[in-house]
Amino acid sequence: MGDLLINLLASVIAGMAVWLAGFLRRQRKLNRARAFFGLTAGASCLLVVSRHASSPREFSVHRRDVAALVELATIVRECGAYADRVGENQPTGEIGRLTEFCVGGPGDASPRSVTHVRAILRGVTYEFFDEEKRRLSFTVGGAEYVLSPETSYVLLARFWGPVGGRPVFFIGGLTAGSNLAGARYLARHHPELARAYGADRPFALVLRIIEPAAYGTDFTELVADVTDVAFTSTTSARRA
Repeated sequence: MGDLLINLLASVIAGMAVWLAGFLRRQRKLNRARAFFGLTAGASCLLVVSRHASSPREFSVHRRDVAALVELATIVRECGAYADRVGENQPTGEIGRLTEFCVGGPGDASPRSVTHVRAILRGVTYEFFDEEKRRLSFTVGGAEYVLSPETSYVLLARFWGPVGGRPVFFIGGLTAGSNLAGARYLARHHPELARAYGADRPFALVLRIIEPAAYGTDFTELVADVTDVAFTSTTSARRA
């Protein structure tokens, strides 16, 4: 009987140790994610999305941008925070007051993105739509990333305003499908990004989506880390 009780007690202690170790691992993972996204339990954040460019309705959003918002809202929920969806024409408040996820490349339907590119991502130039070249593209550090039937691109960046505060996550794709690819990449790879950039370093990454018509967002890869040039002002002309 004594040996049985000892074995039972040892099993309980071992089980508690395994549970505690798992709990601590999950808590560390959660804390890293919260620090990376600038979120705390019960906090609010903003999901800013561009208007559907081809729709006459003010609050219409492309279905793939809606899917991108779902990916981001899932991240927010897993961090124990809450997301408020804000249209491009609705006031968002000062930068840094709340964590912000801004979805959509700059253009007539994306005034918030236009502001971020003009004021902070000053080394980035978007062309929507280049009438001379008849193509969609953006340029960073002298490298041009052009939309084609086989390839699309999205710029994924994290930065802060001049007074710090909470971060902005910018997902500026050449298409709504590219925006979705950027959101899914962020959701899948934020642990690696947190290890690379910590909780307080800006970054700007160019992602390439291969054969989006055939594969959707499944074949998304990192093309270039353009952090060193994306936030540096250039003298080239910019049309947003």
